[in-house]
Amino acid sequence: MKHASHPDIIRRLKQANGQIASVIKMFEDERSCLELAQQLQAVESIIHAAKRTLIQDHMEHCIADAAVEDAESARQALNEFKSLSKYL
Repeated sequence: MKHASHPDIIRRLKQANGQIASVIKMFEDERSCLELAQQLQAVESIIHAAKRTLIQDHMEHCIADAAVEDAESARQALNEFKSLSKYL
């Protein structure tokens, strides 16, 4: 299912992909550990933001929509959220 947030998530992941390629080059160029750690932290932050956006979007739309449908849909949505929560 495509959500309104997916284009933003894709943009963030493409950004992280480019950043990872740069970090690999930095390793090959034997850059300092401080610079490497800073860039790895930047990649981690981008991916964390993408994951947070995905989960928030899921909560706002999928769970909310299921809650107004019927009890079974709400239970399924809650179970799915419980599964997602391990990624928080």
